Amino acid sequence: MGPAVGLWLFGERRSTREIVSGVLPWLETFCAPVDVQADGSVDFRVRDAAVLGPRIDAGGAGKFFLSEDDCLPSDDEDYSAFPSPPTQGLVLGAYSSGPVNHVLVGHLALALARRWNAPIDFDGLLAYPFTDDESRDSADLDRARTLVASLPGAITEVSYDTGGGGRWMRHIGDAEFLAAWLRHPQFRLP
Repeated sequence: MGPAVGLWLFGERRSTREIVSGVLPWLETFCAPVDVQADGSVDFRVRDAAVLGPRIDAGGAGKFFLSEDDCLPSDDEDYSAFPSPPTQGLVLGAYSSGPVNHVLVGHLALALARRWNAPIDFDGLLAYPFTDDESRDSADLDRARTLVASLPGAITEVSYDTGGGGRWMRHIGDAEFLAAWLRHPQFRLP
């Protein structure tokens, strides 16, 4: 799997099919094929990335998906920074990794976040080195926090239970923050 982000939705809960059907006409203007699955999720390929912004090249990009996040809301997450917990979430991601897929997931998430006025769940800490184990480096964490705090927009850390019995966190940002992060030279999704 490649990069993925969540989009948090608030208000009345709707079916994935209903939510996705609202963006299908837009996706079909620059993606092909666009395949709606039985559960309402959608798989697609970006054929004209210029719709997402100038100078975005989709060459070498893989296939993408938009599906329901069946883990949201979660009892172990701290939503205290928000007026209420999200009622549901969607996952937007790429089936393969690589820089072009990170950029396209970022730009697709930005467009959808603006459409739905949805916060973006980065499913990890931005600018924090990926580690396979539970080891945490406070200097790396301080550098990551300093970098994201230097960008415009809103960014929040949401803590959650880890598999090892501890707590860790991930970044949730707004569209203004994601737009700035996409322009940053260190841009990468967790």
